[in-house]
Amino acid sequence: MSESTQSIKTEGDKKPFEGVGFWAVAIFLVIVWGTAFNMVDVGIRYMSPIWLVAFRTVLASILILGYAFYKGLRLPKISDPRWRWYIVLGTSGMTLPFFLISWAQETIDSGISAILVGIMPLITIFLAHYFTSEKLTWRKVIGFCIGLIGTIILFLPENFSLGLISDWKAQLLALAAAFCYGSTTVGIKRAPETHSVVAAALMTICAAVMALIAALVTEPIPQNIQPMGWWMVLGLAIGSTGMATIVFLQVIDRNGPTALAKINYFPPFVSVLVGIWWLGEPFTPRIAIAFGTIMFGVWIARNKVVKSA
Repeated sequence: MSESTQSIKTEGDKKPFEGVGFWAVAIFLVIVWGTAFNMVDVGIRYMSPIWLVAFRTVLASILILGYAFYKGLRLPKISDPRWRWYIVLGTSGMTLPFFLISWAQETIDSGISAILVGIMPLITIFLAHYFTSEKLTWRKVIGFCIGLIGTIILFLPENFSLGLISDWKAQLLALAAAFCYGSTTVGIKRAPETHSVVAAALMTICAAVMALIAALVTEPIPQNIQPMGWWMVLGLAIGSTGMATIVFLQVIDRNGPTALAKINYFPPFVSVLVGIWWLGEPFTPRIAIAFGTIMFGVWIARNKVVKSA
């Protein structure tokens, strides 16, 4: 039996995540989102970016769909307009940015990729001004400009000359992924309300179909993938693509997008630290300055001035 085309509020009626519960959710998302960049860096050593995306989304969709049925939930009918919404959201929020990031990390380190994607909240603020009721303020504009300066620094060579760093094209791909994530966040705000598990299933199914078609059309199915490659697929599918998608939608539903924006500060920190520790990635002064500038811009844009009584 399918859900009706009307939005359902089974989760919206629950209390927001608070106290220890909120911190547990926040830490979980920070860890799985942050380490996803590092796992992608390892995964593309064993398979092409497009097949890494296809495998992780197909497996995640199977896992989430199974969980949805276990919870007694059913997908809407094919005629339900939510399918059209989630075809777009699955492509813009999973298939395309997953591929762009994987492709970019063939050239750049996972930490740099995470820092560039970390500008996503600023892109969301800019897009929300035109597509939602959340309008730009001077504080948001200043934060956006500071974040943009940090991004420019990341594109400059170590000596801060006016030329572009050699892998600037790969860094542009990571920025394009950040734009995809930002536009998806705005799209989710406008999409019909749906139970978070059902929404996650719709999103990953649509993403998996698009990714699998793209992979089959462009490349043969990879053979003899080493176990480490499959471990990365499994980790990405269960963590950042599967469980994190459900939790991400629950946080938006229960606490609102503002709470989620605060969580988004920290995944780049995790990715950079894990990249240094696990993958031996360098952390140069240029990266440190750019990282700090971008995060400061995000903080400025996302925090309100508190006036004294």
